[in-house]
Amino acid sequence: MSTLGALPFLKPVHLRSPRGSPRGQRRHTLPASEFRCLSPEDAVSVFEIEREAFISVSGDCPLHLDEIRHFLNLCPELSLGWFEEGRLVAFIIGSLWDQDRLSQAALTLHKPRGTAVHIHVLAVHRTFRQQGKGSILMWRYLQHLRCLPFARRALLMCEDFLVPFYQKCGFEALGPCEVTVGELAFVEMQHPVRGHAFMRRNSGC
Repeated sequence: MSTLGALPFLKPVHLRSPRGSPRGQRRHTLPASEFRCLSPEDAVSVFEIEREAFISVSGDCPLHLDEIRHFLNLCPELSLGWFEEGRLVAFIIGSLWDQDRLSQAALTLHKPRGTAVHIHVLAVHRTFRQQGKGSILMWRYLQHLRCLPFARRALLMCEDFLVPFYQKCGFEALGPCEVTVGELAFVEMQHPVRGHAFMRRNSGC
């Protein structure tokens, strides 16, 4: 699986509103870059990106459209989308899990009393790959999880070739994952979410 900046919209001097005029008179534009939790209305856009990213590689998707809608209805706060000018370009979807390691049931269940966030999928739109967006989105997602009082750690499973990517994101390998999908085998990885008190105090949470 570059940090983007946005120049503020500046009105020409002769069009600027006089002091005290309503802020609502300013022109409305979509933010150049925005991170927000996903909603069920985003499900189709999510699935389109995921399908293109995974089917060509593994022949299947981590989450099908009905499963995406399922998780975005149950736990939208455990998702994060990156939007540019209103267009979804990358996303992460997670759910809660209540055991030390992932099992086959973790693929479809959300355990509301769990303290481990199971990251089901991270995907980037094909036209935005090789730009570092996956790493940036994961960093933002982990910061987001630190604002959730119930989250203690993040768990994911990935194929061998993705292990270095997630290690660079701060994950450690726990060993072979119990979960299999067809003939695919996975490595299970985790990242602590708690134990960063200083970061939480200064993160705006």
